[in-house]
Formats: sequence, C-alpha cells, structure tokens
Amino acid sequence: MRYLHTMVRVKDLDASLNFYSTLFGLKETRRYENERGRFTLVFLAADEDVPSAHAGQSPCLELTYNWDPEDYTGGRNFGHLAYEVDDIYRFCQHLMDNGVTINRPPRDGHMAFVRSPDGISIEILQKGESLPAQEPWASMANTGSW
Repeated sequence: MRYLHTMVRVKDLDASLNFYSTLFGLKETRRYENERGRFTLVFLAADEDVPSAHAGQSPCLELTYNWDPEDYTGGRNFGHLAYEVDDIYRFCQHLMDNGVTINRPPRDGHMAFVRSPDGISIEILQKGESLPAQEPWASMANTGSW
C-alpha cells in the first residue's frame, strides 16, 4: 500500500490556489478539468516533492473544485494537513503579512496551526529540532479554533 494524496473540496479555486501556491509555496503538478462532471482537480506538491510527484511517487494535495456552488462544512472533521518548513517563525510571519490568521502560534518553536480559506486545519512543523522560543510568538495567544 502507498499513500497517494489528500483531497479537499474548495469553494473558490483562485483563493485556494493563492493560499496553497502563493503563500504556502506548493507547486501545481497536474490539473484535470472534467466538463461533463463539472469539476476541476488540481494536484499540488511541496517543492522538494515536485520531481517525484510528477512521476507519481510522492503524495500530493488534491484540490477538488466543483463548478456548481455548494457549501462545505466540517473541514476539520478529517483532521488536518501537515507540512514541514525550514523556519517556522519566518513562514508564519510570511502568512501573517499576507492576512492569514495564525490560530495556534509557534510558541514552542516547533508547531503552529492555520486554516485555509475553506476552513481546512493545517499544521506547520519546524524541520529538525525546535527553534528557541522568541517573541512575538512566545506570548501570542491562540485565535479561534485549529
């Protein structure tokens, strides 16, 4: 058995691509538009995984955009997505500078949580050892749910 991808349904493909690609840095590896089924699938991979994702050897994030409007609730029901980053403080600052709420700040230099435009909970983990605690993160309170 091999893990292939995580699929999340999105209401606004452009807003989701801005979040996952522009802000998170994921790269589109393939796209499938089905006019008859009225949906678009966009597969994204982390930068280090792009070459093997193109070959079908790395897991991807699949964004499913149904062309007919539909409300999705309970994005947290499946748990969360998780990504490892080189510098959690720099990454969270980048997200904040672009209007993303840090729901669970990286007070411990190791873990943070944010939500996508569709309410999907995303865990951000520091690659390797935790970074030393630093402000403003160390004293920042949680915001909303994560």
